[in-house]
Amino acid sequence: MGLLTNRVERNEIKPGDHIYTYRAVFAYSHHGIFVGGSKVVHFTRVEGSSTSDREAYSPDAQCRTFPDCGFRQPNSGVVLSCLDCFLRNGSLYSFEYGVSPSLFIAKVRGGTCTTAASDLAEAVVHRAMYLLQNGFGNYDVFQNNCEDFALYCKTGLLTIDRLGVGRSGQASSVIGAPLAALLSTPLKLLMPSPVGVATLTAGMYCMSRYATDIGVRTDVIKIDVEDLAVNLGWLGNNTEDPASGAANSNSQLIRQNYSMVLNHSEKLLSLQS
Repeated sequence: MGLLTNRVERNEIKPGDHIYTYRAVFAYSHHGIFVGGSKVVHFTRVEGSSTSDREAYSPDAQCRTFPDCGFRQPNSGVVLSCLDCFLRNGSLYSFEYGVSPSLFIAKVRGGTCTTAASDLAEAVVHRAMYLLQNGFGNYDVFQNNCEDFALYCKTGLLTIDRLGVGRSGQASSVIGAPLAALLSTPLKLLMPSPVGVATLTAGMYCMSRYATDIGVRTDVIKIDVEDLAVNLGWLGNNTEDPASGAANSNSQLIRQNYSMVLNHSEKLLSLQS
């Protein structure tokens, strides 16, 4: 990984890593947590919901390799997928944690790194698997998206102000770019050079991204995953439909595999340490 790209090979990732891939010719990226055993836990919009988003989970999608690929609780957007289905033939990238402010600002594209430190891999995998069973609330492209999910799994941090922008670097970039252009508009009268205006706008954009990074924000708190639903009022969002026999069967399957995935992750972590 470097300044220009965070692209990695499959054999370089380990359980607890925050990974992502680009969709629609680099138009946006989709994020998740690698939990080992070629499995990824990620957060998507539930198909058929009113929330507008391009990354929706389709209940009709079938994976021929892993029978539990595509598992989710009813009405939950947290999904367990195999790495192939997560990538959809795209390249694999690793999200960076604990980067310096200068490196963060130098990476012009949002959604690739944060100055915040990551927790231990065991805690990250535990959060992801717990949220797979209990959900992560309602999907919102600006306040609660796939990158927000992965950032929480890695750090345990949530923003206090639910009305503002979330923790997602992508969302901050979308908001920061037009804001920087707007703020720099009056200065065009003082700067006759287009290069000077462009440089100033780029600087404002980068600083707006940095100001919304969870590593420097003051409106973030650490919440245990077990207390997440109580603190944010998510209880009751994932009530199971009694008529869904397939969901009951899948729930039993994933509970049986829960310990297996964690044990596999712990073995991989012990071998790499």
